[in-house]
Amino acid sequence: TQEEIRFTTGVGELDRVLGGGAVRGSVVLVGGAPGVGKSTLLLQLCGLVGGSERVLYVTGEESRRQLKMRAQRLGVSQGEIYVLAETRLSEIEAQIESVQPTVVIVDSIQTMFDAEIAAAPGSVSQVRECTMSIMRLAKADGFTAFVVGHINKEGSIAGPKVLEHMVDCVLYFEGEQSMSYRILRAAKNRFGSTNEIGVFEMADNGLREVPNPSETMLSGRPLDTPGTCVTCVMEGTRPILAEIQALVAQSGYGNSRRNSNGIDYNRAMLLLAVLEKRGGMSVAGCDAYINVVGGLQLDETAADLATLLAVASSWKDVAISSDLAAVGEVGLSGEVRSVNQLGHRLSEISRLGFRRCIIPAHVKGEVPKPKGLELISVKNVREAIAAALG
Repeated sequence: TQEEIRFTTGVGELDRVLGGGAVRGSVVLVGGAPGVGKSTLLLQLCGLVGGSERVLYVTGEESRRQLKMRAQRLGVSQGEIYVLAETRLSEIEAQIESVQPTVVIVDSIQTMFDAEIAAAPGSVSQVRECTMSIMRLAKADGFTAFVVGHINKEGSIAGPKVLEHMVDCVLYFEGEQSMSYRILRAAKNRFGSTNEIGVFEMADNGLREVPNPSETMLSGRPLDTPGTCVTCVMEGTRPILAEIQALVAQSGYGNSRRNSNGIDYNRAMLLLAVLEKRGGMSVAGCDAYINVVGGLQLDETAADLATLLAVASSWKDVAISSDLAAVGEVGLSGEVRSVNQLGHRLSEISRLGFRRCIIPAHVKGEVPKPKGLELISVKNVREAIAAALG
């Protein structure tokens, strides 16, 4: 069997998410909300690989003149880049055969149509057949295809679900338009892990890579303010420090309002119940709002302890020390449980200048202690609150 050949895209964060670079003959589906930066990322990719690869950029949403204006704004002006403003699949296939590119970008698949199918562009049958044709050509000719796909109201790729099964890699570009940070996440990858993420910042001249996301996420953090606590989560092999904020206020209505952003709502409600029952804090009659700064989505339970401490800090109106972090899972009986890769998390916490960290008691002797970091071991929620708030 012939070994798959990878090549670098020139975008380090994209290479990380793809598993070390793009694979020849693969089809990568890039999805995201309108305006999040999908076309910007791929146009910058053209400028970076244009010197070594022959690129064909197929656009169905812009004219060639509009694409040229955007390329000049992003500083994409060198390399062998061909532009085709076309939506007919037959013409696109003919140009691929003529140009013989090594990288093909289709922006977007919802605008392409096959004249032999009696359906409107963007319909289920058109999207499926156009993607299948591009994938068939990519496998036969050995070029790498990046296909842009719009997302629907539920946040998944618009069109048939089989679309995600057909392609080799599915990437989601996430981020609030009001915030400058964007996160690239792999939902499927046949040639690498789906746990890695790439972090970008949207600037005036395009997307800028963020090699140290922990430092970026904590920039501008308020010091000695109640209702905030820092934790460390693992995104693949990368430890990232995240700031969790909580606001607890006495409810003026019959039903308390609850809201969470960046943390699963049901998980947040579970932690509030544990704090009420095991922590001895009456939060039932309070409005509670929980937010993760920077637009991160925390899916793992390692952020439980920091979330609970942030809520307790806001309820007591007592600030947690700015040099203190917390890592641990919280169980229903109020116990603090261990999390995986604790050593990597503690090293990142120490590297960013934190001096103390609350961890589960039963793993204190099992993990190496980073230099200059004091480890505070706790068995349950009450001990953690006493250690953090005094």
